[in-house]
Amino acid sequence: MNVQSNEARCTSCHAGYGWKDKNFDFTDQSKVDCLVCHDQSGTYKKFPTMAGYPVKEPKKFGGKKQFYPPDYKTIVASIGRPSRSNCGSCHFNGGGGDGVKHGDLDSSLLKPSKNLDVHMGVDGQNFGCTRCHTTSVHNIAGRIYSHPAAEERKSLLEDDLATKITCESCHSATPHKAGHKANDHTDKVACQACHIPEFAREKPTKMEWDWSTAGKKKDGKPYTEKGPLGKDSYNSKKGSFRWEMNVVPEYFWFNGTIESVRATDKVDDSGVVKLSWPVGGMNDPKSRIMPFKVHRGKTPYDPVNKNMVLPHLFGKDKDAYWKSYDWGRSIKAGMDYAGLEYSGEYAFIETEWVFPTTHMVAPKDNVVACNECHSDASRLNNLAGFYMPGRDTHAGLDSMGWLVVLASFIGVFIHGGMRMAARNRRKED
Repeated sequence: MNVQSNEARCTSCHAGYGWKDKNFDFTDQSKVDCLVCHDQSGTYKKFPTMAGYPVKEPKKFGGKKQFYPPDYKTIVASIGRPSRSNCGSCHFNGGGGDGVKHGDLDSSLLKPSKNLDVHMGVDGQNFGCTRCHTTSVHNIAGRIYSHPAAEERKSLLEDDLATKITCESCHSATPHKAGHKANDHTDKVACQACHIPEFAREKPTKMEWDWSTAGKKKDGKPYTEKGPLGKDSYNSKKGSFRWEMNVVPEYFWFNGTIESVRATDKVDDSGVVKLSWPVGGMNDPKSRIMPFKVHRGKTPYDPVNKNMVLPHLFGKDKDAYWKSYDWGRSIKAGMDYAGLEYSGEYAFIETEWVFPTTHMVAPKDNVVACNECHSDASRLNNLAGFYMPGRDTHAGLDSMGWLVVLASFIGVFIHGGMRMAARNRRKED
């Protein structure tokens, strides 16, 4: 839900050591963890609650999974370019588990088939993450937050030093054969909109997360329940979840920028609060119709001050929610830690946040069919302000069309009648 006051747990996926509180020094290069990205032995592991550090002595996590001190001699001898397992150790498990956060990033991409991803498929192109997420002095292409991942959509034919993060980088703005109608779409429709028909195609992704139900116990103890897809449907620490597979994305205009709500922002609690949302519009030349995973939930907020709150979840202290199961206490501790005002009252509000869908590119035979957008049941029914053939109707255009059809029938009838009359006259002669 938030990093502040929960750093030691959240930053186990941080490429650094010791980010245990708000005093972490981001300028200290000795805190950079090179091994988490460059170890190719597959043995380097960070402990989940130690602020990015591996263990120095054998230790169990949650009383189950055993962690051992790294064999640095073996690890250092294996150093190489980051592989899928390096990137995936964090990005496949964002949000607390496999496929929780991103619907198009999970452990199925470690060794995917071409049918799951034509670029990464081991029986296809077999691309690693770094093939597209190119790096210059450790600045990795592909971040999408307040600034677009790429300011310009350039083909490598135009600029061979451009990043490879956009589809156009390799495929150009006219990727199809000359004269193909699909080439007329690329100025308004992102390639991903057609080439990723569904996400979470092999493993489920979490689509809803209701924090308001957290805190229940059985026989005085926290518990979990499994759902139909083998994932937790309830966890006393985190609430209720809904998981899905083969999810059809939702589509929005997107210029590469995502806006996010901060704890200092006022929110409109009369409806759903959009914690993050894509920026763009039909008349923005940099915008394209892009597929997204929309993650929905119920999240605590301050109904008096009208802002989202920052609960203190993790820790051994009694203020931590996972210790006391007291929302009021944990929210006050988290807001005090962040130096933010808290009214002392909390409630839960429906929230949404978005994740762009860019992985799990399907083979060309499995792309979105034309009639899935150009029909009454269009995938793009939430997008308005423009005319789409097959989806929309226009009284004037429809009338003109039917008049043309009627005129054609009349013309054919008259022409046929004249031909028959002429033939009869020739017979009489």
